[in-house]
Amino acid sequence: MKTDSDEGLKRFSDADFPDQNLSGLVIAAGYAVHQAFGYGFLESVYKKALVVELRHKGAAVDQEVRFDLTHRGVNVGVYRADVIVEGRIIIEVKTGLLPDPVAGGQLLNYLAASHLTLGLLLHFGPRLEIKRVIHDTRRASRRAAQK
Repeated sequence: MKTDSDEGLKRFSDADFPDQNLSGLVIAAGYAVHQAFGYGFLESVYKKALVVELRHKGAAVDQEVRFDLTHRGVNVGVYRADVIVEGRIIIEVKTGLLPDPVAGGQLLNYLAASHLTLGLLLHFGPRLEIKRVIHDTRRASRRAAQK
């Protein structure tokens, strides 16, 4: 059921910015956790607090979700997603004084491994920094078909 408030939150197309309402919920949860804890704790504290906050807001949250990585039908590794919200968004939590410059690329790889489209990188530093990462599955399947 759509409400006027749902429409007000959607300022961009779903193709360019998928799951706007759900990502807004995650971002709000991130700000609530950052406000409660500030800067300086381990990643595990922020992850656990984020899960608690998201569940408090009514979101379904899975932790340590396993994805097998295969090449030519052979298992070559395992990726475990720390947090997945509503089965649609991977949340990657980082801490430290400065954002990790390779974290966005890692999240893009995690999205490819999980076959999900959207990931949010939440960096709990002196201020909360958020990066949206979108894996364009349409472009990836076109590239694979061309090979």
